[in-house]
Order: sequence, then C-alpha cells, then structure tokens
Amino acid sequence: MTEARLASIHSPQALRQLDRKQLEPLAKEMRQYLLESVSRTGGHLSSNLGTVELTIALHYVFDTPHDRIVWDVGHQSYPHKILTGRREALSTLRQAGGISGFPRRAESPYDAFGTAHSSTSISAALGMAVASRNAGIARQHVAVIGDGAMTAGMAFEAMNNAGVTPDINLLVILNDNDMSISPPVGALNRYLARLLSGGLFNTARDMGRAVLQHVPPVLELARRFEGHAKGMVTSATMFEELGFNYVGPIDGHDLDALVPTLQNMKQLKGPQFLHVITKKGQGYKLAEADPVLYHGPGKFDPILGIQKTTTIPKPTFTQIFGQWLCDMAAVDERLMAITPAMREGSGLVEFEQKYPQRYFDVGIAEQHAVTFAAGIACEGQKPVLAIYSTFLQRGYDQLIHDVALQNLDVTFALDRAGLVGADGATHAGNYDIAYLRCIPNMVVAVPSNEHEARLLLTTCYEYPGPASVRYPRGVGSGVHAGRELESVTLGKGVVKRQGKRVAILVFGTLLAAAQTVAQAHDFTLVDMRFVKPIDESLIREMADSHDLLVTLEEGSIMGGAGSAVSEVLQACALLKPVLQLGLPDVFIDHGDQATLLASVGLDSSGIEATILARLQVLA
Repeated sequence: MTEARLASIHSPQALRQLDRKQLEPLAKEMRQYLLESVSRTGGHLSSNLGTVELTIALHYVFDTPHDRIVWDVGHQSYPHKILTGRREALSTLRQAGGISGFPRRAESPYDAFGTAHSSTSISAALGMAVASRNAGIARQHVAVIGDGAMTAGMAFEAMNNAGVTPDINLLVILNDNDMSISPPVGALNRYLARLLSGGLFNTARDMGRAVLQHVPPVLELARRFEGHAKGMVTSATMFEELGFNYVGPIDGHDLDALVPTLQNMKQLKGPQFLHVITKKGQGYKLAEADPVLYHGPGKFDPILGIQKTTTIPKPTFTQIFGQWLCDMAAVDERLMAITPAMREGSGLVEFEQKYPQRYFDVGIAEQHAVTFAAGIACEGQKPVLAIYSTFLQRGYDQLIHDVALQNLDVTFALDRAGLVGADGATHAGNYDIAYLRCIPNMVVAVPSNEHEARLLLTTCYEYPGPASVRYPRGVGSGVHAGRELESVTLGKGVVKRQGKRVAILVFGTLLAAAQTVAQAHDFTLVDMRFVKPIDESLIREMADSHDLLVTLEEGSIMGGAGSAVSEVLQACALLKPVLQLGLPDVFIDHGDQATLLASVGLDSSGIEATILARLQVLA
C-alpha cells in the first residue's frame, strides 16, 4: 500500500473495492497520517489512534451513507472523516472555517448524527432504526459507544427501549478501551465471536427455541444455559437480559476478526451488541504510554512528543479552582468534591491524591452527580460539584428539583463558561447565566480575574444554599490569585474606575477588554461580581449619574446579565438607555477563542465601536 492509495480513497465506496488483505496496510498508513495531521493542528489523538481498524471495518462492511453510523461523543471520528472525503480538510481541523472535531450533519452526509456530548448514540440510532422500519427502508443502524459513555443512564435507557422494540436493525458496538477488564482477545476468542455471530449458531438457537417453546421449563433451562455459557467467556448476561444478542469481546485492532464478525452480524435481525477491545494511542508508543496526556494535545513534534516547557505559564482558571479546592478542604473536613468523569479537565487530580475519601468521580452521569451532591448536603456535608457549564445543562431538572427547591448547600464550580474555542458550539458554556439566574435560591457569581475567582469561590462555598461560580477555559489576565480564603459581600459589585457619561457594567472576565475602552474615553467601569443577587443599589446609582449603561458578558444576551439589569431599572421605574453586549442568538462555531470573541464584537475594538455608535444615536 502506498500513500497514493490512501490519497485515492475519497469515499467508502472506493474502500470497499479493496481486497481484505489490503486493509491492514491501509490502517498503518491512516494511523501515520492521523499522527502527522493532528500534531500540526491539535485535537483528539489517543482515541482516534484507537479506532482506525474499527472505522475501516465498519465502512468496509456497511453500505454508508445509506447505512447509518452514529459515533458517540464523536471525538474518535477522525478516521471516519478521512475515509469519507475529508482527508485533505483534516489540516483545517477545529479551525475557523475548517471542519469540526466532531461529527456534524451539515458537514457530510456520512455524519448521520451530530454528537459531542456522550451517551446519545444508542437513542439516536434507535430512532433512526424505527423510522427506517416504518418507512419500509432496508437499512442498517450502528451506534459506536465507548466504555466511558456506557456509564451514563441515557445509554441504558436507550438499550432498555431497544430491547423490546420489534423488527429493527440496530447494532451497538461497545468500544472498550479501559483495559481494566483485561478480557481474553486471542485466537480462541476470535473463534467464539465468529461462532456466536454466525448463521449456523443463530439458526440452531432459533430452531431450538421453536421446538422447546411448548415445554416452557425446558426452554427456560436452555435459555439460562446459553446465557451463562456465554457469560463464562464474555460479559454477555447483562446485555442479553436487556434484549440484545451479545457477541465478543474481540480485538478491535484485528481486521481478520472485525470484518467477518461484522459481516455475520449484519445478517442478523433485532438488537445486536458487539464488544470490541481497543487501545487508546494504538501504534504511537508515547500515546500508548500516556493516553491522557495525548487525549487532546495542541500542536507538537510527533518525533519528540509533547515537551514540558521550562517557563512557568500563567495558571489557568481550572488550576486556580483546583488549588482553592485543596486549600478549602484543608480547613473544612466537610468539603466533598464531585466530578462527572472530568478529573483532569476540572482540575481535581491533586485533590484526589490528597483526599481520596472525599473525592467522587461518578462517571458520565451528570443527573446523578447533581442529586448525589444533594444527598450529601442533606446530611450536613458541603459538596462542591466541578462540572463544565455545557454539561450542567444535562442535570437541569435535578438542579431545580433536587437542589434549589430544597435550598440545599451545594456549590457548583462551572468550568468552560463562555466560548471554548476549538471545541465549538457543542462545548460552549454560553447559557449558564440565563438558565441559572431564573432559579429561586440560586447564587450566580461571575469572577473577573484569577484573584476574584478565589474570592467568589470562597463566598459561594460559605453561602448556605445553592451557589455557582462560572469561569472560562484557559488563563485570565494574569492577576495573582493568592492563597487566602477570603470572601466578599454577597451581591455587591465594585467600581473599578469612576468616569463620565457611560457606565460599563461587566459580568466576568471581559473586564480587561472593557478597561481599555473605559480608560480611553473616561467611562466608568464596574465589576459587578454577581448576576444573582444583583447589586440593585449600584445599578440605580449608575443610572442616576450616567447617560448610558452598558452591560458586558460572555454569555447569552437573551435572558442574561444584561436582562437582569434592565429588569432592575424597570422595577424601579427608571428610564435609562441600556446597551446589552454579549453573545448573540446563534450557535458560534469553532475557532481560536480570541478570534471568536472579536467576531461577535466582544474584544476591546468591538466594544469601543459599539458603544461609540450608540452614543452617536443618543446625541
């Protein structure tokens, strides 16, 4: 196989013209191409190196895009993109105007369903299977889900539904790369997988059931024997009880096992479940040794690998939260930290090491995480739930019903608030201000820099009810955070600069950009600190002494902090022009974070231009 061969495969149709013996060399070439490409752009690496053979086998066996493949989360879909006409576009991965790092329906007909949050694939594929059945369309539907995503209740809700849905073509593939199970994946297991997926076995089983259906006790004995016999060499029993025919586990890097097994399972009717074992970082020794480090790297030299810098970078907000959490835990033994499978991403590595008995990773189960925290709070402990803003959306009912309604003492540390850059609209935390401020009993704090983050984390932790602190991805303006555990007055803002005509009320980390504008035009600058409770007296003071109020937030304008300011003015019967600056009512695509902010007018130049234009209208 030469590079010219990979370059000639612009669609799965071309792939299916290859002899099976050519697939393994193609996999090696694709893996090398992936490594070289992602090292130049950044992106998810370990997971994609682990799904090369599985992707090839799926497109080789199934008639895509007529047959549907849904990639759960989708961060492992780069090989899929290469085989479906986007090989050259991989150089634009996650960049403004380039292809997404996740499957996206608008990007390709091969992307059957847009994914980026976990555990949605089985539900979506089941819906497609039902729709195809009802329309009389003969089509296969495949959901590829990782072992981490299988921890979410939604995956089992979908399987519970699928197991009793008649006449569907649905195949769930569990891509198991945890390796903690360490099941056998050798020649014997390959033989068993082929046997259990083959027509002879299934025909014999169906005939046996037909013969024994009139002798229920014997039929039940045979059914149990079959299930437990398979359970001796697999994890079949649970999935079989849910109504799926279980096959596996098989080696997900062995094309001689994958292709015939998929071909056999393609012929079977009803819900099917294939368990494959893969290895994150497969084929790249550095990623195999440390798949977490290479999960989502930036640009790096694939020969040297990711190098540790000798310079001391500015701490990220995530790191500041992690340090605060350890500091607070040292003085308050009631503190319990919870994460829904985001230990590294939320900055909890050090906390787990220091306080393992007070650390809880509940898996990809945001709904459970919120109610679990509520239960802890009921018993007088003080849970801190570290969660991305976009993922708290998945636990919204629990947030209202289980925490806020009972006014329980739960602190929510919302990471990745606002735009997140390369991950795009699926991961942006644009809506938390709007969806939190409408909930009774909830405190919503918006720190403007690193030091403010510590102050407001402490303030919200000390508040005896539900409270949230939102902070963005990455670094701030470079303000020293300190190590104190000080608090501020709840619901009170701070005037940072006294000026004339215009008062800029800033909610969050856009304070630095606004400060440049305020200094250039002698405007007043206010760090509001809280969206709820909001500083009503300060708003009235600014309205009385300025011609224009400007609200500034890295969040949705609709229902956001600017709306809260307007509500205060209306309640006080104050007629004062308010210019609300924030994120517009559109999904903002992936790209460089600073570029994205500039594109919606939230950099210094954009803020300045918009304010000056409004002043001309008011003149």
